[in-house]
Amino acid sequence: MPDSITGHTVAVIAFEGISPFHLSVPCMVFGDDLARLGVPRYELLICGEQAGLIPTMSGFNIDVPQGLAALERADTVIVPAWRDPEERPSEALLQALRAAHARGARVVGLCLGAFVLAEAGLLDGRAASTHWVWSADFARKYPKVKLDHKVLYVDDGDILTSAGTAAAIDCCLHLLRTDHGADVANRVARRMVVAPHRDGGQAQYIEQPLPRAGSGDPLDGVLEWAQAHLDQPLCLDKLAERAAMSRRNFTRRFKARTGATVAQWLLNHRLSAAQRLLETSDHAIDRIAESAGFGSTVSLRQQFTAAFSLSPAAYRKQFRPK
Repeated sequence: MPDSITGHTVAVIAFEGISPFHLSVPCMVFGDDLARLGVPRYELLICGEQAGLIPTMSGFNIDVPQGLAALERADTVIVPAWRDPEERPSEALLQALRAAHARGARVVGLCLGAFVLAEAGLLDGRAASTHWVWSADFARKYPKVKLDHKVLYVDDGDILTSAGTAAAIDCCLHLLRTDHGADVANRVARRMVVAPHRDGGQAQYIEQPLPRAGSGDPLDGVLEWAQAHLDQPLCLDKLAERAAMSRRNFTRRFKARTGATVAQWLLNHRLSAAQRLLETSDHAIDRIAESAGFGSTVSLRQQFTAAFSLSPAAYRKQFRPK
């Protein structure tokens, strides 16, 4: 919880042939100056098997300042997309990951980074996700892992894995929200101008940034309007009418744009709104239920507990202990 994140160190593994984009994903999220948002910033370490220059897949070198010994003081260790799922990582890297996890570090495999965690034996008997293109290969190589190829990421407590590129962003934002709350994660996502993610698994609860203003797409205007009027009784027909579209056309466009049904999308944003109000306001639970569009405290409690395995009151206590 937030009071335990002060001084939190995140170590990101870099290796020869790494994709600069995949390396940058956790760096963008955890390298942000969170002090301006009122929470402690992370200490971000870039680590490799050896410190020094390493080549990337894009033809230029990057300077890795830390060796694997730095993982000994990391609270979270992140492995970006591995260069080749058929290539076994070095024993030194695998042992460093095992040691980090054994002493209590949170370990994350983004995209093909899940292959590295599986090779280290950290995923045996646990749920995991990876890029759908290589899901069959993953299942063949690691039959002891409970692979879920349909979700964007899997949070299994102290180990997290994600699907492809955009899902890696979702996963990192989920970690940020777990540490510092939905309001901070949403504000970082807005600065990153993150594209809407696909629906699925826990990732459906990640806050999506508002659509870009002036895009000219009437659907974007409707999405922005709906997020500003969650307290109203919104439904498919009302949103389709506002977009001046038929019910069928709006449903098709909406699913393509958001990856979710209208009902799912509204529930996700109402849950996010409730999270922010619980974290940042002193409003009574019944007032939050009304403001977020749940209609009643009972409905808010049922939906919130189903989504987060935590009651609204317990969630507020975690983020506002005093």
